[in-house]
Amino acid sequence: MTDQTVPTCYRHPDRITGLSCTSCGKPICVECSSDASVGQKCPECATPRGRARVVHARASFGRPTSQTAPVSFTIMAITAGIFVIGMLSPEANRWLFQAFAQANVLVSLGDWYRVFTAALLHGGFMHIAFNMYALYLFGPRLEQQVGSPAFAALYVATAGTGGMISYLFGPLNQVSMGASGAIFGLFGAWMFVAWKMRGTPGGRAMFNQLGVLLAINLALPLLVPGIDWRAHVGGLLGGILIAWLWSVLAVGKPNARRIRTIAASAVALGAALITMMV
Repeated sequence: MTDQTVPTCYRHPDRITGLSCTSCGKPICVECSSDASVGQKCPECATPRGRARVVHARASFGRPTSQTAPVSFTIMAITAGIFVIGMLSPEANRWLFQAFAQANVLVSLGDWYRVFTAALLHGGFMHIAFNMYALYLFGPRLEQQVGSPAFAALYVATAGTGGMISYLFGPLNQVSMGASGAIFGLFGAWMFVAWKMRGTPGGRAMFNQLGVLLAINLALPLLVPGIDWRAHVGGLLGGILIAWLWSVLAVGKPNARRIRTIAASAVALGAALITMMV
């Protein structure tokens, strides 16, 4: 018996998918998806007319660029730029730290925005290198699948859920920074996708690989002092929540990308409101 609650590609019934054609709404897998100016389309809706040009998802996913994943590369550029400015100017570095780092005592006094802005700062080269490399690995492909606005909302939201959990359960004198919450949010979103696809060989392999990588990173705070594991857990849970909302609310809908953006933005707003109220 086929489980009707789990969307599968209309051309490949054995492939679970979270993508849908933005023209006709039919669920499609990555192989059947074509990127067009209005989103991803199925092969029938993407048939070129006249001189229209269609970019196939498999080709674009293979080489992420600033054109195919503008938000991912913009985040990397801004974060790296802030790090370089701070490295070149001690005064600028001090101002950035004082203005944007997540100092829990200042958050408790009303600077709720710090649970988000801390993702722009990093304490050393290895710190930013690891986070931006992880963003490069996991960000562009996800952005291409869900759309740039939805991806931007996911990144901000999971940075916020990570900062919120760090604030709620961390000591009042704690000061933290880094994009790790948002990076773990990407892990969480991909883990949910892999879990949904666990019935396929590719899905099982992806779930196992991500599980090992996630376990290693969650264990790092036990070996390396000074890592804010609460932010990691908060970002991870935020990513899983958003991916679940997307699967429930957006799959198969003609306006799926807008729904994804609204859902992720609602999670970001929720993180801000909880931080303000506590």
